Formats: sequence, C-alpha cells, structure tokens
Amino acid sequence: MTKNLFYLGIILAAAGILSPPVALAAGLAYGLSVAHGYHLEARRLSKFLLQASVVCLGFGMNLGQVISVGRSGFLYTAVGITFALLIGAGLASLLRVGRTPGFLISAGTAICGGSAIAALAPVTEASDEALAVAMGTIFVLNSVALFIFPAIGHALHLSQDQFGLWSALAIHDTSSVVGAAARYGPVALAIATTVKLTRALWIVPVALGTALVRRSNAKIHLPWFILFFSLAAVLATYLPALHSDYIQLARLGKLGLGVTLFLIGTTISRQTLKEVGARPLVQGVLLWIVVGTASLLLILKGWIHL
Repeated sequence: MTKNLFYLGIILAAAGILSPPVALAAGLAYGLSVAHGYHLEARRLSKFLLQASVVCLGFGMNLGQVISVGRSGFLYTAVGITFALLIGAGLASLLRVGRTPGFLISAGTAICGGSAIAALAPVTEASDEALAVAMGTIFVLNSVALFIFPAIGHALHLSQDQFGLWSALAIHDTSSVVGAAARYGPVALAIATTVKLTRALWIVPVALGTALVRRSNAKIHLPWFILFFSLAAVLATYLPALHSDYIQLARLGKLGLGVTLFLIGTTISRQTLKEVGARPLVQGVLLWIVVGTASLLLILKGWIHL
C-alpha cells in the first residue's frame, strides 16, 4: 500500500496534476506519516531529476538574458556567500554547534543547499551524523521556503524581477528556488534560475579553499549540469527553427520539478527531524532569517538590482 502511494505521487506530479508546492506538501505528508524504505532511492532520483529539469528549463531561456542576469548576479552572490559564511560561523560558535555540521549548514545556506553540502562533505571529512544533521536542517528549511516566499512576495508587492532575485539569493536548494519562482511568474523563474546557477558555481572555489585550509585531497564534484543548462540556452537562442520543441522541453522541466519536490518531501521523516536536533536547526533558521531579511531589504531599497 505504501509503495502504491509513493508511485501514485510520482505519477500525479509527472502528469502536472500536482503543482510543485502541492507535490512537496504531498511528499512531506507521505514522509512524515508513513514508515517507508525509499529514502535513499528518492534522494538519488531527486538529485538527478533536479539537474535534468534545470537543463530542460534552459531551453525556455534566451542566451542574452542568461549572460546579462548571470553577470549582474555574480557580484551579489559573491558578497552574499561571504556574508553568510561569516555569520554562519559566528552563530555556530555561539550556539555550540559542532565545527563540521556548523560549516556545512552555513555553506548550504550560502551556496546551494544540499548540493554544496554533498560537495563539501568529503573535503571536510564529515561523519554520517554531521552530514545527516546538515542535510536535514537544509531540507526542512527548503520545504518551508517554497510556501512562505511567494506569500511574502505578494504581500510586499514585489515585482517578478525583485522576487526572482530575492529567491535566488535567499533560498537554499535550486529545487525550492525554481519551485517558488515558478509560482510567482515566468520572468521571476528565468531570473531566479540563472542567478541561482551562478550562485551554485561557487561550490568549486569554496570547496577548493576548504580543501586547502584543511589540507584535504578529497575529490571535488563539479556542477556539470550548469554547463548543459547554458548549452540549452544557446540552442534555444541560435536555432529558433526548433522553437516548438524547446517549449515542450521547458514544460518537461517544470513537470520534472514537481516530481523532484515530491521526492524531496518523502525524504523528510520524523527520524530526520529528531536527528537534526535543536541547536543546528536554530543556527540554520537564524542564519536564513538574517540572509533573507538582509537581501530583501537591499532589493527593496534598490541597492541590489538587475
């Protein structure tokens, strides 16, 4: 029965019957209420689907727009990542969170959630427990972000440009950034995806810097899907004869996002919440509030814009 519900959720999300936020809610309801053994499979499949969906979304974008937004977002992401890492380190020390999980939570908040944590875990020689705590914290906050960010955006009457930039700078995982922006509008989606992928590129220098400081020889995983996203935008821009095919691929990317969010929701169980514990979760929430509030205020004042 539980397996049937799991597959039903995937089918409904893939068919577009469940919108991304509803798919996430359904996944959370499943993960928190049903004891199942698909956590590992769901996590692996969601990672692959997210990357494939982002590449498909690239077919719905213009290369000129990608370059322009990416160039503008590069400085903002660099400053924002440095700020988040410093504040995160201070909070981890204040709350007496372990050095490694505290750093992973900070990096996940600063760069791109679970992807950054997964890339930095080998470099920091993180234990399974530290990795689970960091991942659990980020997954919980990602789930919350998908629901509250569009509501805050509408309440403050943010433009699509403003919301796309804010969600890219303040939400952890690419999946939740894209999911929240997709709810807000097509312009917000294009901006959020591009700036978020620019932010994700910082995995490489941060991982290299961490490896240098900790003298680690661990292999660093590069986010290759960002290259394929750019290639998709190149094709959509310079081969317009296939425009109708690109529209279908972009639509496929949005459907894939719904499945991704359902799978991510199913990985959050009661056990996950217990493993996270109070202090790491408090660190993650406080850091998220600081980053989200600071970036929002700067955008509202016009100091950050595209």
